[in-house]
Amino acid sequence: MIYVDPSILERVNKWLTPFFDDQTQYTIKEMIAHDPEGLEDSFYKNLAFGTGGMRGIMGVGDNRINKYTLGKNTQGLSNYLKKQFPNQTIKVAIAYDCRHNSKELAQVVANVFSANGIEVFLFSDLRPTPELSFAVKYLNCQCGIVLTASHNPPEYNGYKVYWEDGGQLVPPQDSEVIAEINALEYSAINFEAVSEKIQLINTEVDNAFAEASIKNGSFNTSQEAKDNLKIVFTSLHGTSITMIPRVLEEAGYQNVTVVEEQAKPDGDFPTVKSPNPEEPAALKMALELAEKKQADIVIGTDPDCDRLGIAVRNNNGKMTLLNGNQAMVLKTHFLLEQYKKAGKLNRTQFIASTVVSTPMMRKLAERYNVIYKEGLTGFKWIAKMVKDFPELEFIGGGEESFGFMVGDFVRDKDAVTATLLTCEIAAQKKEAGSSMFDYLQSIYEEYGTYREHLVSLVKKGKKGAEEISEMMKTLREKPFTKIAGSNVIRFEDLQKQEAITFPSKTKETLDIPKSNVLIYYSEDGSKIAMRPSGTEPKIKFYMSVNTKSTGEDAVAQLQQKIDNISTHLNIS
Repeated sequence: MIYVDPSILERVNKWLTPFFDDQTQYTIKEMIAHDPEGLEDSFYKNLAFGTGGMRGIMGVGDNRINKYTLGKNTQGLSNYLKKQFPNQTIKVAIAYDCRHNSKELAQVVANVFSANGIEVFLFSDLRPTPELSFAVKYLNCQCGIVLTASHNPPEYNGYKVYWEDGGQLVPPQDSEVIAEINALEYSAINFEAVSEKIQLINTEVDNAFAEASIKNGSFNTSQEAKDNLKIVFTSLHGTSITMIPRVLEEAGYQNVTVVEEQAKPDGDFPTVKSPNPEEPAALKMALELAEKKQADIVIGTDPDCDRLGIAVRNNNGKMTLLNGNQAMVLKTHFLLEQYKKAGKLNRTQFIASTVVSTPMMRKLAERYNVIYKEGLTGFKWIAKMVKDFPELEFIGGGEESFGFMVGDFVRDKDAVTATLLTCEIAAQKKEAGSSMFDYLQSIYEEYGTYREHLVSLVKKGKKGAEEISEMMKTLREKPFTKIAGSNVIRFEDLQKQEAITFPSKTKETLDIPKSNVLIYYSEDGSKIAMRPSGTEPKIKFYMSVNTKSTGEDAVAQLQQKIDNISTHLNIS
C-alpha cells in the first residue's frame, strides 16, 4: 500500500468534496493511486506570494495554479477591497499573457470579482504586464491583476496583484490580503459571474499606453539617426509583439526586423529551452538573424514583456550580450546625461536599484548629485519608493535581472519603454561615430570596471525547499570572515535587519524591510549576496567585483575574482 502523510491526506480530502468539479476529483484520485510524490508536492503547502506575486505549476491542489486557488485569492482580495474602500464603486483591471490557461484563468478571476459586485476592466486579448500597471492608474482602478509567470517554464502560471498607484502589493498590505485569503474555505468562493459588471478593454488603453511610452522613452534623436539604426527584435513567443513593434514604428524607427519564427504568442515557447532573455540561448535566433541583416542591436523580451535582453556589437564587430547590470548602468547614465543637459537636476530627483544589483548605480548618483535609493529584490520596492516620496521625481532605475523603469507613468519594470530608450541610445551613439559598447567602456574608464555574476542552484519540490532553508541557516549562523582570500569588512543580515562591521564587530540596525537575504562586502571591493528566489525553486548567489583597470586586462582580472569566489562558496 502506498503511504501518504496524514496531514497531506487531510488537505486532499477537502478537494474530494462536491464543491470541486469531477475532473479535479478524478485527477486527485489517480494521483493517490499512482503518484504519491506528485500528490505530496501538490498539497503540502499553499502557494505563497513571492517577489513577483504568486507563481506555480498548473494543476490540482493547494500548491498549484488552478481555478480554485486563484478563485480563493480573488475572493479574499474582493473581501479586502470592500473593507479598504467602503461605500465606493470598486474597479479592477485584469490582463494576461500567452501562457496556457491564462485567458481562461483571467476570466475566472473576472467572474469572481464581478460576483462580489466589483467593476471589472478585462483586456480582450493578451497584453504586456506594464500595460496593466498603466491601465490601473489610467482607468482609476483600486486594483489590478495580471495572469503571468514571467519567464518561468511552460508548466507555470501566476497571479500578480497591483494597487491603485499601479505598483504591486507591498507590506503590510500583502500580508493583510494573504490573511483574508487564508481565512477562507474554498466553498466561500463566489464563481457566479455578473456579466454586466465585466467590460472588455482594447484600443483606448493601448493608444494611451503607446503614447505615454513614446513620450517617456524619446530623447530628441534625429530621424536620420533612427533610419540608420538596424534593429532585430524578438518577442520570444510572448506579449511584447502586441506593443513594441508599434511603439518603435510610431517613434520613428522603421529599420526593425522581427524574428518571425518567435513572433506568434505560444505558451509552449517552442523555439527556446527557456523564454528568459537573461539566458544567452534564448536570443540565439535573433543573433543569427542580426548577422544576416548586419544589425546594430538585438532586443528580446520575456513572455510578459517586463524584461529585455540586449546585444550590441563590440569593437571587433561581434554581437555581445549585455548583462542586466550593464544595461541598467547604460540606460541610467544616459538618462542622467539628458537631465543634466536639460538643466533639470536640482536634488529633487532620484534613481533606484536593488540590494543585489551593481554598486555602480550608487556611484552614478554620487557623480550626478542625485538621490540614490536601494530596495529589496523586486520592482514593487522601486514602485513603493515613487509612492512614498511624492516630492521627488523618479528618473529611472532597474535591477540586475534585466528589468528597467523609465519615469513613473508605469509602476513596474517596463520592457516597452526601456526598448525605445535603448534604441535612442544606440541611434545617437551610432550617429556620433560611436556605439553602445564604446559608451559602456567610457563609463568603465570613468568609474572603474565592474563585473557581476549570478549563480542559481535549482532545488525542486518539498525536499529542495528544505535544502535551501538549511543552506541559508548555515550561511546565517556561520558567516564567513574571509571570502576568496579577502577579509570580510561588513556582513548584512536583512532577515535580522542587522549589519556587522569588521574588525570592530560594530553592530547597526538596517532601515530596510525584513527579507531572507545575506550580503557580504570584502576588503577588495567585492560584494556577494545570497537569497532564495521568491518565485522559483532556486537559491541565488550574486557576485559583484571591480577594478580600476580597463579593457581586456580588467576582464581577465574580474573573471579570476569571480572564479575564486565561486570556488570558495562551492558553487562553481
